[in-house]
Amino acid sequence: MSRFNNVDLDKIEGFAEQIRQDPAKSRKTQVMEGEWLLGDGGAQFRSTVAFEGGKVAFEADNPTFMGGSGALPGPMHYCFFGLASCYTGVFAATASALGVELKSLKARVEADVNFSKVFGIGEEPIMEGIRVILQIVSDAPEDKIREAEALALERCPVVFTLRNLIPLKPSLEIEKT
Repeated sequence: MSRFNNVDLDKIEGFAEQIRQDPAKSRKTQVMEGEWLLGDGGAQFRSTVAFEGGKVAFEADNPTFMGGSGALPGPMHYCFFGLASCYTGVFAATASALGVELKSLKARVEADVNFSKVFGIGEEPIMEGIRVILQIVSDAPEDKIREAEALALERCPVVFTLRNLIPLKPSLEIEKT
């Protein structure tokens, strides 16, 4: 059985075996480049994201209170989409590996954001809390589902990024015209 819960278990196991044979294969550098669009109207930021199967353009526009038109998803939408899709995907893969059949799997992300610091008005933390809720329909034993949850929380790259201090190395490359 290669696919279970829309997860290709053979490919997962194949890559895990490659890592066991050569641990260096577990490391991959992700790159995303984008551009702030200076023209009036439309998106404010655009990125062409290359991935294994091709390319897709992502566009973002800040909400009106942040100076955008609110016509497109904003940066936080993409951030929370990343959290929801990564965590749900890792949960689905983990549940599948444990033999947990899923009849339905949905995710909801809720975040409490305080924008006062963004506007230079306050010093409170910008992100006060994030909740990610998985809604699962399954006949599997609850202890197996909870095991999948614990493993997904431990293994999800986006959850790890949010829970751990990751060195951020910003830099500027300034060109004079």
